[in-house]
Amino acid sequence: MAQRAGRLYLRAFVGGFFVAVPVTVTVLDRVAYVARVEGTSMQPFLNPEGVSACDVVLLNRWRVRNYEVQRGDIVSVVSPKNPQQKIIKRVIALEGDFIRTLSYKNRYLRVPDGHLWIEGDHRGHSLDSNSFGPVSVGLLHGHASHIIWPPNRWQRIERSLPEDRGPLLSAHAAEEEEG
Repeated sequence: MAQRAGRLYLRAFVGGFFVAVPVTVTVLDRVAYVARVEGTSMQPFLNPEGVSACDVVLLNRWRVRNYEVQRGDIVSVVSPKNPQQKIIKRVIALEGDFIRTLSYKNRYLRVPDGHLWIEGDHRGHSLDSNSFGPVSVGLLHGHASHIIWPPNRWQRIERSLPEDRGPLLSAHAAEEEEG
């Protein structure tokens, strides 16, 4: 009797395992996953204590599936400099926006169609669009929606732009003036 119960338990476990693994992989690939934020490029908002404590964020992959991001969102993108690495930055400008760069080769530029301008919050300590230029929306990997670790920093990440950053003229404003 005990042997039969053991086999039934094993069968149920194996059956559950073969259902749970594909479901989990699909959720992590398509819906959301967690990522550890390393470095100082997003200070003071992320990793305010420096390298001694790294924030962990929930990245919503579903939200970026149609490249629907807005100015002020914090996003994860595949690094244009190293495709093996993902970086987390703030969206400063969208396609069509005119932007004043901080240290890019062109002082002013129009963000090309299908691209974003992303920057770290910690100026001068961030490898971002000021180093490599506008980023293709095809490199979007996730939208940071919540800080989930450490527990004392649990919070929803609200959209915001630094006061002196953002587009000089947004594509949407230019369209409204013409129409």
